[in-house]
Amino acid sequence: MYEHIAIELNEQNLQQVIEQSMQTPVVISFWAPSMPETAEINQMLEQITRQYQGQLILATLNCEAQPMVAGQFGVRSLPTVALFKNGQPVDGVGGPQNEQSLREMIGRHMPSQEELALKDALTKVDNQQYNEALPLLRDLAAKFSQNGVINLAIAECLIETAQFDEAETLLATIPMQDQDAKFKGLMAKLELHKQASDSPEIRLLEERLAADPADRDIAFELAVQYSQVERAEEALELLIGLLRKDFNFADGAAKKTMMDILSALGQGNAIASKYRRQLYALMY
Repeated sequence: MYEHIAIELNEQNLQQVIEQSMQTPVVISFWAPSMPETAEINQMLEQITRQYQGQLILATLNCEAQPMVAGQFGVRSLPTVALFKNGQPVDGVGGPQNEQSLREMIGRHMPSQEELALKDALTKVDNQQYNEALPLLRDLAAKFSQNGVINLAIAECLIETAQFDEAETLLATIPMQDQDAKFKGLMAKLELHKQASDSPEIRLLEERLAADPADRDIAFELAVQYSQVERAEEALELLIGLLRKDFNFADGAAKKTMMDILSALGQGNAIASKYRRQLYALMY
């Protein structure tokens, strides 16, 4: 069953609908039941509005039923279509229209599909859906040149998913004009991670392993220490090395530790995907 999505304008809701255009653009179709061509325009506008997925509001005004309201807009002839943004009319067309002409008029004032996708990705970051946002942002970064907002969002996702080395490399490329409070906050998080992840215990284990690379017990202990300070990639590299030599090392503790780290990183994490493939190759 076809569901109409247009708001039917009248004296009671007129002001409220115009105020809605402060947040979301509103397209108003002035029509009359006695003129079939105006009803066809309403159908075209419904189709266009659906494709904007909540980024555009459609309202229709039956000028025969609401002549006083139509008079407030100064409508002289039908069909007429007007677009409102920020409470004001910004564009409109009069006379016969096709879908293409309506799309062009509306499109001049609407964000592009890429801009809508960026808004969705940034909302995911705000909602802490970092693994879901990261691939979307990487894809969009290629479509927006010199976009500091995207790079900072990518860096935030990388830090929050424990991909610290890549985050540090990316933050080093942020130009001075984009080094705002968000940038400084991310740099502070990175610095805190560095301080926490370079403890005397870890340095001692690293020295002992460098002196005796074949000592599997030290390698496993260091991997556990790395995992506890979110140095996931280094932990996984040590663990996969141990499992290649002895898949049941430490009565399966190495395998369990590796699977715990992979689970914590999540499905969308690039580091997790890389080491998950290597682990499955050993298992199967």
